[in-house]
Amino acid sequence: MSLAESFVRARSKFFPDHLIGEILTKRWSDNAVPFAALIMVVVVFGALNPNMFSAYGLFDLAGQVAEYGLMAIALTVVMIAGGIDLSIGSVFALCALTMLTGMNVYNLPMSVAVAMTLAVGGLCGAVNGLLIGYMRLRAFLTTLVTLIMFRSIYELIMPNFATKIVLGFPDSKVWNELGLGSLFGLPYAVFVAIIIAIVWHIILSRSRPGWQMAAVGGSRRSAFNAGIKVRRVVFMTYVYSGLMVAIAAILYGARLNGLGTDTGIGLEISVLTAVVLGGTTLGGGRGSVAKAMMGAVIVLILQNGLLQMGLLGTTSAMVLGMVLIFGVWLDVRWLKNRHKLLNSSYVSPAYLKLPEDAPDPDKGGVYAVNDLLSTSQPLAIGDVEGPEDVAIDKDGNLYSGSRHGNIHRWLAPDYTKHEIFAHIGGGTYGMNFDKDGNLCVCVGGMGLYMVTPDREVVKLTDETNRSRWSIIDDSRLRLADDLDIAPDGRIFFSEATYRYSVHDWQVDMLEARGNGRIICYDPRDKSTKTVLGNRIFPNGIVCLPDGESLLFCETWACRLMRFWYDGPNKGKVEAVISNLPGYPDNINRASDGNIWLCLIGMRAPVLDLAMTRPGFRRRMTRRVAPANWLYPNINMGCLVKITPEGEVLEAYWDKDCVNHPMPTSCKEDRGHLFIGGVSNNRIGKWPVPGANPEWSEHTKWATYGRAAATKTSEKKA
Repeated sequence: MSLAESFVRARSKFFPDHLIGEILTKRWSDNAVPFAALIMVVVVFGALNPNMFSAYGLFDLAGQVAEYGLMAIALTVVMIAGGIDLSIGSVFALCALTMLTGMNVYNLPMSVAVAMTLAVGGLCGAVNGLLIGYMRLRAFLTTLVTLIMFRSIYELIMPNFATKIVLGFPDSKVWNELGLGSLFGLPYAVFVAIIIAIVWHIILSRSRPGWQMAAVGGSRRSAFNAGIKVRRVVFMTYVYSGLMVAIAAILYGARLNGLGTDTGIGLEISVLTAVVLGGTTLGGGRGSVAKAMMGAVIVLILQNGLLQMGLLGTTSAMVLGMVLIFGVWLDVRWLKNRHKLLNSSYVSPAYLKLPEDAPDPDKGGVYAVNDLLSTSQPLAIGDVEGPEDVAIDKDGNLYSGSRHGNIHRWLAPDYTKHEIFAHIGGGTYGMNFDKDGNLCVCVGGMGLYMVTPDREVVKLTDETNRSRWSIIDDSRLRLADDLDIAPDGRIFFSEATYRYSVHDWQVDMLEARGNGRIICYDPRDKSTKTVLGNRIFPNGIVCLPDGESLLFCETWACRLMRFWYDGPNKGKVEAVISNLPGYPDNINRASDGNIWLCLIGMRAPVLDLAMTRPGFRRRMTRRVAPANWLYPNINMGCLVKITPEGEVLEAYWDKDCVNHPMPTSCKEDRGHLFIGGVSNNRIGKWPVPGANPEWSEHTKWATYGRAAATKTSEKKA
């Protein structure tokens, strides 16, 4: 390998672009910008005014953050559902007036005053929700009008109680402690805000109401079509907002114990700035509690810092307006360019050099093209689409999946009578019977399933252990594609790729990064774990009689591998055939102890060269339409019989492409080979020369038993 090739290989291996793309797929990546802004604001104002972050300064700032953060969460809830609330400043002032009037003027019990304040906040929110949610008025204009209405009510009532509120001293230890007390050096209001923030985080990210809010904000029409009661959801968001604003007003009253004519004025703009700067989108559908709290802290530090620097209120308001404009611009640019950046970085091709000594079928030899498969008998023409794999039960009945999510059964001996055995809901890409007659099936996008003889569909597993250093959550199974059952009953199956779906297999080919893995499901304790990772599109699997190892294919690497899952060589992986002339798919046992291997297409020099040029493939995915990408030649392949040690015995072709030019699987049973094809509308039945007419896949359990007995006797000896 040349120095240039070594550099390209190292660059694609140790500095892959897909790490950036995977980070961008995470929801927490949206918090990166506001978090950076928060750090910058803290550093700048901490340097300009060190007293801001003194013990007293932090205590005062924490109390303000509690109130301000709750209001930011309130507005975030509304904006996630696609609305906006410009009246929160007026609602805040009205709720603070209610609380202080009840405590300082009428000396009501604190519980009664709190209930009254919550009722006022909830009522104001309900007015907004009724007008916007049920009467379907514009949120911006409606809340602008209610801002004026609620403010007018406040200004009419406040002068009558202002003096009494200032002179009043409520006889409540809880109220005084809430305003002046502390715990661990922080005001009690901070802990109230933390509890409410945690509750809302759970609601927004882990509950049905939160998901419904995001769905309504993302697309109201789609949410309605999905059965969500959109008007009720919108109504409730404004009620929730009013209640949280009321709680913020209660904390404010406890802290300051006073009101003014300017209470709440301009608060809607500063809170909106905090929410937008935190990363909650104005278009709805995207936002979080963490973003709201970060935005609230940024704006509070900015306001307090400017005030302590001696800037007038008008100047501070102008700066805040400029920050709001910047936040809106950043939100628009981020939404517009995030997906572009994601699309340009998620696909990350790696360096893959295939062996150059692979045999050429056109030049003769054991892989020489012939016409032996053209004599196969086509079964089930038109009854099935895409039978990627097939299986035969103890009675000789034939089974296959289809792209419509059904498992079909054709009854022996002539296979003319057809029925839907079970509906499993997804494309089946591998199937085998266990010793109890259950049909185990790999279902693309769903995981590993089982169909009992009584036709009951049972999910065995749809996830495995997450990789330790994986950025994305790779625990969910995306493309389980073939399986076999070990002598002890464990099911080993391959997942071709955990980064792409079955419809994007060509993108995984262009990456050739090793996104696949071998997974083991143990029915004894119902556990699932990955036993081998970083494989290049692992496909067919066949367990060997030794009970310690299995063979599996790596399709894009054009090789057959052996893996020891047990015994003294546990964990060892070695190549059995490293220079296949085509792309291997499923593999299965033959009656003579050998292995059937399916090649779904032949290698081409242009693609082989492109696999050593990751930069070229990366540019192709960014600049060329997918319809014009380089793809493997998968329109013609063959069946190959090999020994378990990797010696190629013979190849079987359908030269004239009459019946089965591209076999993806085959199962031998009672002297015949049943051939499946993911692009076919039929199943092939081909008489195997010299095959044992009594042998079937189900006799493997007897073979396993003899092998286990032999191994036990050898150990004793």
